[in-house]
Amino acid sequence: MNTSLTPRQNHRAPWTPDGWRSYEARQLPNYPDVAEVDAVENELRAYPPLVFAGEARQLKRDLAQVAAGKAFLLQGGDCAESFAEFHPNNIRDTFRVILQMAVVLTYASKLPVVKVGRIAGQFAKPRSADLEELDGISLPSYRGDIVNDMAFEATARAPDPRRMLRAYMQSASTLNLLRAFAQGGYANLAQVHKWNLDFVGRSPWAKKYEDVAERIGEALSFMEACGLSPETVPQLKGTDFYTSHEALLLGYESAMTRQDSLTGDWVDTSAHMLWIGDRTRFDGSAHIEFLRGVLNPLGLKAGPSLEPDALLRMIDVLNPANEPGRLTIITRFGYDKVEAALPKLVRAVKREGREVVWSCDPMHGNTVKAANGYKTRPFDRILGEVKGFFAVHRAEGTHAGGIHAEMTGQNVTECTGGAIAITDEALADRYHTHCDPRLNAGQSLELAFLLAEQLKAEIADREARAA
Repeated sequence: MNTSLTPRQNHRAPWTPDGWRSYEARQLPNYPDVAEVDAVENELRAYPPLVFAGEARQLKRDLAQVAAGKAFLLQGGDCAESFAEFHPNNIRDTFRVILQMAVVLTYASKLPVVKVGRIAGQFAKPRSADLEELDGISLPSYRGDIVNDMAFEATARAPDPRRMLRAYMQSASTLNLLRAFAQGGYANLAQVHKWNLDFVGRSPWAKKYEDVAERIGEALSFMEACGLSPETVPQLKGTDFYTSHEALLLGYESAMTRQDSLTGDWVDTSAHMLWIGDRTRFDGSAHIEFLRGVLNPLGLKAGPSLEPDALLRMIDVLNPANEPGRLTIITRFGYDKVEAALPKLVRAVKREGREVVWSCDPMHGNTVKAANGYKTRPFDRILGEVKGFFAVHRAEGTHAGGIHAEMTGQNVTECTGGAIAITDEALADRYHTHCDPRLNAGQSLELAFLLAEQLKAEIADREARAA
């Protein structure tokens, strides 16, 4: 295996929060006023952290349990958060769907579920081109609300660094509400019946969820009779909930990086977990250089173009101590490629003894354009990739450790299919995404039941091998 890199790309020099600036940085906006960018980043450096080092370490410990096959990672949320749709009800409904999914998974698999939202910071989006052309007019591509506006106008599309400040404020407000939901009683298991959204009640999966909720309610009643209640057992009254986003806008990320006063370690306080996308995953990447130096748990997207040797090199850079829970490999191949392309990566990582969490992103490899021009993701293809992901890990004797889905608690019509049977013609009814199509709450619940079946099959297979 050739691991040689040029001195500029060796990621071995002493690390600093701004050291990434001497590496190749892709997918960053071209700001017209550099002085204003510097001023905004300096202002951000003086702001309070959004998350804390101890929380990031706890998530790493939780993910170490996933890596050991003793837990499951549920990571989901918006494709791209927006300023326009910022509303407490939207935050609540996404949180509620994640709780529902986690209950289904925990009840079926008897494994704890690590809940990580794509929320409170998922504002920046990579693009395939710097410019977008419409009716002969060429303007900068929309890169997420933290950079510019969706409106196809020159002033709207000009990258504006002050949007970073608004993104910070929205993230802080979102985190405040999420912490209240997670620890203030909303996540109490006694409320499991009340988490169902009204429109999900029309889904065939709603009855199955109600059956699960009924059994949980019976178990809680028995426990309470034995003296165990949410008032005496904190784990029944609240839950741990973490945030994550793609660490794309490096100026914002480095400005939000602080040194832990207890240990001296550096932590990116913009989120508990950060990940590197397909377009910024390469040798000598500024994004890899930045993230190698923070203590946060990290994710690395892995698609059809990634070869085993390159993956192993990146694992060694991002997790040189081979620390369990530090690195999650988020695979995104497409339903028709996963079973052919994933095994070589799994085998290489297993052979070299690298500690990683394997998670499946069944969304990005299954995007198509419908006949009416809408970008969508057929639900059967999403399920097909999930099934293929689990089949590979069962065959290789490894743990299919997680799911990474773009989803929302809103009643949108963006992904076709599912039990509700959204058609191409129905996409226009409630197509609200700012970027990529998302699963709605009913489809997310349906996905959770499929995941539960796959997890039960994996656990049964593991027990059979151990017998």
